[in-house]
Amino acid sequence: MADHDARRSITTSVLAAGGLLGGFAVARKSGNRQLGGAVLAAVGVACTAQWQKSSGSARAGALLGTYLVAFGASHPLAKKIGAWPAVGTVAAATAVASLIVSR
Repeated sequence: MADHDARRSITTSVLAAGGLLGGFAVARKSGNRQLGGAVLAAVGVACTAQWQKSSGSARAGALLGTYLVAFGASHPLAKKIGAWPAVGTVAAATAVASLIVSR
């Protein structure tokens, strides 16, 4: 059972990072920021549901907050290091936070 929980935690962490990366990619490729936001939101809902199930409401709320702050932080960071490096950085940080907090 512990292996299953660890795999689920890793999967959710990867999904959270993928939501940030995927949302940006969809917005950039389609030219439609709202579509990218929809991807970001849908993945955020899926991750939050999983975090709540595995770690409780308080931790799920904290991780959702992390996910949203990461999205917001990517914008000013992009002005300093570029768009893709910024999104990659916040996606990685979100995945790490998810792994740490959801255990």
